Amino acid sequence: MDFEIVAIGNELLLGFTVDSNSADIGLALAPAGARVVRRTTVGDTPAEIRRAVSEALQRTRHVITTGGLGPTKDDITKKAIAELFGVPLDFDDDVWQFLVDRYARLIRRSPDSNRCQAEVPRGATVLTNRWGSAPGLWLEGEPGLVVMLPGVPQEMRNLMAHEVVPRVRRLGAADAVIASRVLRTAGIGESSLAERMGNIEDVIAPVTLAFLPGEAWVDLRLTAWKHSADDGQALLDRAAQAVRERAGEFCFGQDDDDLAGVLLEHARRAGMTLAVAESCTGGQVGQRLSAIPGSSDVFRGGVIAYHDDVKHSLLGVPREMLEREGAVSEPVARAMAQGVADRLGADLAISITGIAGPDGGTDDKPVGTVWHGYHIAGSTGTRHRVYPGDRHGVRTRATMGALFGMLRRLRAASGEAV
Repeated sequence: MDFEIVAIGNELLLGFTVDSNSADIGLALAPAGARVVRRTTVGDTPAEIRRAVSEALQRTRHVITTGGLGPTKDDITKKAIAELFGVPLDFDDDVWQFLVDRYARLIRRSPDSNRCQAEVPRGATVLTNRWGSAPGLWLEGEPGLVVMLPGVPQEMRNLMAHEVVPRVRRLGAADAVIASRVLRTAGIGESSLAERMGNIEDVIAPVTLAFLPGEAWVDLRLTAWKHSADDGQALLDRAAQAVRERAGEFCFGQDDDDLAGVLLEHARRAGMTLAVAESCTGGQVGQRLSAIPGSSDVFRGGVIAYHDDVKHSLLGVPREMLEREGAVSEPVARAMAQGVADRLGADLAISITGIAGPDGGTDDKPVGTVWHGYHIAGSTGTRHRVYPGDRHGVRTRATMGALFGMLRRLRAASGEAV
């Protein structure tokens, strides 16, 4: 079963809002055996909405819209689609009472402007929105099927999971599902990873492989198309094993695995604690680690030593070293890692010092120069990199590089097979 998505909102076209809803809809539909074949974005005008939905229905007869269902004057989706289906909008007392009760629970009065949210195209099924005010709508008729969802991401995702996907399954789409798995890599570029993969697509067929590069990582998406759920998972298991073997030590996890979370779990299994000392990344490594629930049993904390005085006073980096070598240097990275491990009582420590730009680079130390320090149970090593990109890119790559560098060292120390 093929679907098209029509995302509605001037804010999407102007670039003020990124359309994450369409991606989430595609992810939700695939396990139900439905495929998104086209996405269209239009502004908040009835003519554009009608035209986009009409053309999509002619191609696939199954459309999901997102956006334009609120109480404001530019929320005109259901009116435009009702006109397309040739049906009026009827006031639904049950929907209105739901809204009144919802506002009462919030100790507020439902504004009169919200009454338009209780207007429902005749013949449509109301998809109760327990996470917001605008209900979803399921409208079937001679033109085809249109599912109208609000644009608020959390509301849209919940309606997809609890209301839309079960109905799609009942339409019979789930006999042959589209199953995907993502293997996550770091520390290697897309072209180098592609060389490692070689003829892998011949090996894993009929599973397909897609490279999804980010700023400091490359995800590998494996997809089994239109198989039964069990057969699809078996094909993915076989393909994932083959891809992991070729990716080697650069593969750190799959699907939603977070690099910081994987590092913390390795340290936890080793019974070790971790601390960080950061200069050019300004706390990004600590933020990534502390964002993982339960990280406090491993992550002791960090020091943002941006100024040389702080590197000396809080981390014990000798002043003469800073003056002789410069803050961005191998000896300073080593001293920062040793210093934060000693002061915070950690078994493991990561340090970062670098030049994120756009200014501050020299011929010997260009913008993007970063030194990482790694302290593991009394032994300290370093790694030098020159990262490409603007200030944001350098900081992001330095953060990922620091986390992945420590993970590789922990794996090596434990003798773990990749």
